[in-house]
Amino acid sequence: MSALAVTAVCLAYAPIAMTELWPYATPGAPALGEWLLGRTVSPEFVADAARDRMGPYTRSLVPLIVHSVLGGLLMLLGPVQLLSAVRRRIRLHRVLGTVFAVTVYVSMAGAALYLLRTPPEEAFSGASFWIVLGTILVGTVGSVTSGVLAALRGLPDLHQRWLLLCYGFLMTAPLLRLEWGALPALYPGLPLQDVNRVAIMHLGALVAFGALLASRALDRRTDVPGLTGTWAPGPVLAAAHVVGAAGLGWIAHALLGQGTQGRRMLVAYLVPYVLIYAVVAVRAARARARGAAWAREEWRLHLAAQCLAPAFSALTVPVLERTMGLDRLTSLIAGVGIGAGMLAYAAVTVVSLRVLHGREVLRRRGGSADRPAGGTTGAPDDEGGGGGGTAAGTRAGAGTPAGVRAGGKGSTA
Repeated sequence: MSALAVTAVCLAYAPIAMTELWPYATPGAPALGEWLLGRTVSPEFVADAARDRMGPYTRSLVPLIVHSVLGGLLMLLGPVQLLSAVRRRIRLHRVLGTVFAVTVYVSMAGAALYLLRTPPEEAFSGASFWIVLGTILVGTVGSVTSGVLAALRGLPDLHQRWLLLCYGFLMTAPLLRLEWGALPALYPGLPLQDVNRVAIMHLGALVAFGALLASRALDRRTDVPGLTGTWAPGPVLAAAHVVGAAGLGWIAHALLGQGTQGRRMLVAYLVPYVLIYAVVAVRAARARARGAAWAREEWRLHLAAQCLAPAFSALTVPVLERTMGLDRLTSLIAGVGIGAGMLAYAAVTVVSLRVLHGREVLRRRGGSADRPAGGTTGAPDDEGGGGGGTAAGTRAGAGTPAGVRAGGKGSTA
């Protein structure tokens, strides 16, 4: 059901992305997104947004059009890649995967030119939005690169995780447009610039969480090669909780001191954060109760990252103030906006190192990296809430082609 929902959003957003910037190049040109927004919110809301975007966008219109049109293409390629992986269309998956990666690089190059040509304070929605966009750009390029390298090294499980994270970062675009239509109903009269600031308080956390759920849904293994012990023992998790609680308390106090706008931002951040934390913590506990060692380990590593994200954001705020000369509220919005995404990226990095370490341990023992050190690779793992399992004995982490299933139904890109 979740895969169908994501596919529907991608297919619906693709023509919106491809036509979004036409009116800036040719006034009066049709733009599906503007048309829908004018009917779901108001024509005045759309007109004000277009006026405010005109200056920053016309400075780099060609790169932005390239970015937008190719972004729409990526929305179409994602579901096709998922289907090609599920159907074991390996050759098609490889070809489209190459197209996907190249499209990501070219599209992000267009976005990079816009950011480089636009001073942060002159960007649409201000410096905080500029910083968050830049972070998403780096995360997208970094994750697709890691995914390609994992495929070339014959690590389909890691390839799958990195490409899911990459697509999660790409999904910030359609999800942001959904918030453009929904948030004005909660905050009547709020201009699009402020709607963007509210949205970035949680969008990074939501897409990273979605990528994690998809990874766990597709990986049904109870163990991985060479998995011994844990990299997130009780004392480490306890310390992460203490540090994270301190960071969360500091963020709450700082935002509450910013008046109505700060309180609005705090709610936009805190509610999704608490819900995501609860789900990850419960899934980790359930995996432990069932004896699913690998599921437990991955959930715990991401739980540690979830706890540390507020502390990272709190430390980032004074750095942004001093290095970029930003005011406290702008720094808070930017710091919180990038925290969850960066810590999720760090968590996937640690998970990847965990897998590679296990394979190295097994190699030194003289075993095969294609077999787990204890446990089974094909036993069901319900901690994803969907996705098919593999048959018992399916090789996990073997040198299979990119896109071949990694303990689940397949890769998404």
